[in-house]
Amino acid sequence: MATLNQKHKLFIVRSLAQWNTPTETVELVQQEFGITISRQQCEAYDPTKRTGQNLSKALADEFHKTRDQFRKNTDEMPLANLAVRLRHYENLLNNPQNKRNPILQLTILKQVAEDVGGKYTNKTELTGAGGGPLQSENVTYVDASPELVKQVLDELESKY
Repeated sequence: MATLNQKHKLFIVRSLAQWNTPTETVELVQQEFGITISRQQCEAYDPTKRTGQNLSKALADEFHKTRDQFRKNTDEMPLANLAVRLRHYENLLNNPQNKRNPILQLTILKQVAEDVGGKYTNKTELTGAGGGPLQSENVTYVDASPELVKQVLDELESKY
């Protein structure tokens, strides 16, 4: 098991807080610091897992702070921007290897249409018939006894 200093521990905690898997985090630690750690050692720095229940308060607080920031800052992520995604799709379509795969091209085009068409947004628009504004109706609720209802029905039947 590798000995980790505070800098390594913070790196691991922040990586796990951003929903990187322990395997991905192990690879990131190897790339960043040149040290090899096990997945189990890495998972011990995730307070949401059973192995991370005994994580120090400071590291657990850092985990939750990083996770909250990560959730709130989706605008800073390039793929959260439609223009970036469309450019990526275009690069995929123009890739010479993909030009020979019509099924992949159709899949990419379908994805572009869904993205541009707003299929993956949480926005809901309510409209009336033909896309016009909603029409409100005034409804009056009347409480009537069964005898009164029978009397009114009898009057209507006699008229018609």
